[in-house]
Amino acid sequence: MGVEGVIKRINESDPLDFGTIFNDAIALFKKVWLQGFITLILTFVFMLPFLILIYLPMLLAGVTDPEMLKQEEPDAIFIIGMFVLLPIIFVGITGVGLAFNASFLRICKSNDIDEVNKDDYFYFFKKKYLIKLVELSLMILGLVFCGILLCGIGTIYFAVPIALISAFLAFNENLSSIEIVKSSFQLGNKNWLVIIGLLFVMGLIAQLGTCLCYFGVLFTAMLSKVPVYYFYKNSVGFKEKESFLLD
Repeated sequence: MGVEGVIKRINESDPLDFGTIFNDAIALFKKVWLQGFITLILTFVFMLPFLILIYLPMLLAGVTDPEMLKQEEPDAIFIIGMFVLLPIIFVGITGVGLAFNASFLRICKSNDIDEVNKDDYFYFFKKKYLIKLVELSLMILGLVFCGILLCGIGTIYFAVPIALISAFLAFNENLSSIEIVKSSFQLGNKNWLVIIGLLFVMGLIAQLGTCLCYFGVLFTAMLSKVPVYYFYKNSVGFKEKESFLLD
């Protein structure tokens, strides 16, 4: 489906219903909680190298100039290193998150309609998706930067379309990066209050896992991602007899 068809479906769709999506998301999460846990662990493992890069400039500066660690102001090599590495780290972390979230949404769909597919957590790590992941990560970086420039208020507004990007990546692989972002804004603008409300409520419920000695949050955290599947399903929907058999 092209971007014109996607936007047409969004415009013609009924407004999203808070209660319906809330109940459906809870019911579906009971089926995919284990896959959500696995997705979360894999996401953390693949993000770890980029998180380690944050400390690389400090290590290099400490090796070349041990006295720098005793100074109150950071050395120039540290500042330059962070300036170069931070965008790379952000794009890497965002790209990994997008890939795993989109794969998880595909798993949600398979369980929702009882498709017999294997759980492919690495579906979007294929070579043909890497450029799109980098492009989308850069666009998200731009949106976050614009949101910060708008005194932080813009960040709240952009949170909705950013959250929807993984759904359009998962279920509209033929769309370009800019078309994915455009479609996300179209859906987000039409149902902004319902979407932000559900994301907030589901995020709070997901944090209840901390009651189980904090470890339980690993099993509940992905609950906040399940509504995104229904945002897409209840607005754009899927083609009849559409199959998501893995390549």
